[in-house]
Amino acid sequence: MKTQIIRELGQGDMLLPSLVAEGLAANDRIKVRMSALQAAHQHAEAPDRPASELVVESQAAGIAPAAIATLIAGAHLIGGERLAAPNLAKLMKEIQDDAATMVRAVSAGAPVDGEKANARLNAIRDAGLLETGNEIEISRIGRLTGVTESATDSLHRLVMDLHKRLNGLAASCSEENLSGAHVFGLHAEDRSAVEGFMKGLNETRALKFDHPGLDTMATRSGGRLLIQNDIGTTDAHVVVIAVKKDVITVTYSDVHLARTKFFISLFDRFEANWSGLDRHAAVGLGEDNSFYLITGQYQANHASDRNEFLAAVGAALVFLIDWNKARKLLRSWVTKDDATRILEWAARNRIGHRGFLELGGNELLGSAVRNAAPTRIGFGERLDQVLGRSAAIDFLKAALRASTGALLAGRSVRMVRDQIEADLVRHLERVDGALLAVVLRQIGLAHDIVAAISRHIAALQAGLPADRKELTRRCGHIEQKADRIALEARKEVSRLNARPTIGQFIDRAEEAIDEFEQAAFIASLMPDLTDKALLVALAELCTIGLTATEVAATGLAAATDVSEGRRADSEDALSAVTRLIDAEHAADGRERATTALVFSGGFDVATSLSVLELARAIERATDRFAGFGHLLRRHIMIDLAA
Repeated sequence: MKTQIIRELGQGDMLLPSLVAEGLAANDRIKVRMSALQAAHQHAEAPDRPASELVVESQAAGIAPAAIATLIAGAHLIGGERLAAPNLAKLMKEIQDDAATMVRAVSAGAPVDGEKANARLNAIRDAGLLETGNEIEISRIGRLTGVTESATDSLHRLVMDLHKRLNGLAASCSEENLSGAHVFGLHAEDRSAVEGFMKGLNETRALKFDHPGLDTMATRSGGRLLIQNDIGTTDAHVVVIAVKKDVITVTYSDVHLARTKFFISLFDRFEANWSGLDRHAAVGLGEDNSFYLITGQYQANHASDRNEFLAAVGAALVFLIDWNKARKLLRSWVTKDDATRILEWAARNRIGHRGFLELGGNELLGSAVRNAAPTRIGFGERLDQVLGRSAAIDFLKAALRASTGALLAGRSVRMVRDQIEADLVRHLERVDGALLAVVLRQIGLAHDIVAAISRHIAALQAGLPADRKELTRRCGHIEQKADRIALEARKEVSRLNARPTIGQFIDRAEEAIDEFEQAAFIASLMPDLTDKALLVALAELCTIGLTATEVAATGLAAATDVSEGRRADSEDALSAVTRLIDAEHAADGRERATTALVFSGGFDVATSLSVLELARAIERATDRFAGFGHLLRRHIMIDLAA
């Protein structure tokens, strides 16, 4: 009951209108239940006659008609003086509860009358008339439901007297609806503050969708304006705002500590002082009979500042509904802290999470994974482990935004599912793009090695001193770095279950680097006085090797954008495939020409072997890049067919 937490917060003045309303509702229910007792008796006495099931009456009082109808239909006599019926014990308990609710409401507004009514109810209870059980004496039904002129009291007479007093109390605290708030007893200066609060509340109210809650009451008590909002359905979840001139005091209670901290965080642009986060014990509130309580105070400079803060409080409340449920759900896809950050972002951007939950929440995301990435994201695997933290957060934000937007615009759930699936595919493609960027780094390292060999040969051509050890050291270091990159990249490909072609790209690039590094080692062994014609041939091979690395890089970069639907990029990437094959053919021809030159030149063994092995190593590297080109074509065709 929200009334319990309001009392715990020391704001009982807010309760009278709601208690009166609860009492009047209890009056409607108890009369139907007493009628059910009478109908059950009549049916038990004459089971062959059609029984009154009180369907319309039950529905009007907010009682499930089936339960009442079952009780009446199943009633039967036992020995002529007792009656048995299904769920009779439950009905008797509910009758007691309804009577107690009416007494409590009268006591709140008229303590003397309430005390008398409570004494009468206790007397009826002490007489055993309200004992629970699935059997009841026929005479007891008469004493409960009858109204006689004798001095003997009955439950029905008590209910009638309570109803009359409740009607009087209802008239004394008649309500006005002010911008959606139920208000009574306001002063003229209170109205703008209530309107300010309701302005914020109404701006975001739609984001709760079909969830109950956000009912607001306001009254003046003890020289101050009191505004109370019940937020959602959790008993201990309520906010009471006291306004005295331009000083606002917010008292907020919650069973969840994390949500309490979240609530405070939404007002960081205001210089409000928050205290508390104390844990309070209260039987019946929260899973462990406790709740958290905070108090915030804001000193406004003038009425407009005051109303702005009140509007901010009102606007924030919808984001507290089902907050913990949403946080638990998001925690299965990202870390706990990131789940909270996503919910805070959704609140600050007035998107919220209720639309996301309304459309299925976890099932919405699970469906996207099953349809868009069944082999990429394993069961129970977090999105941040697959997409990366930033991408996972962005994807979940987009899912919340799409859900809210669709519900507000009346779009179909199917459209939202398709949108979320498409967004997941885009993020997975970006993951592939990140892996392809690693391959680009490999190609860049291959280019560095060929460039170093080319500079070494140019130095030999110019008759300049060449640092052979530095060439070997530098190219060996580059090759080792490339190995580490390839190793880590393969792990990521395996972990993310990326496309097989990406792993093959890594393999071809690594093989080309190995060949180029071997070529660098051989180049360091070449004699200083190598024949000029041989050096020219080797320089031309290096140029072809450099071209192959550059074409592979531009082709892969273009292929990365093909999935975005850019036709020009697909044409550039396919053109690179052709140029890589052409480079391999050119290198093959130049390697054969170099071989012929060696065999016809009568050079010494060291020169002949070093030149032949260097030419073959560079040619083999271009072979690897030709294979890279064929993989590139397959990769592009898959994207174009998607």
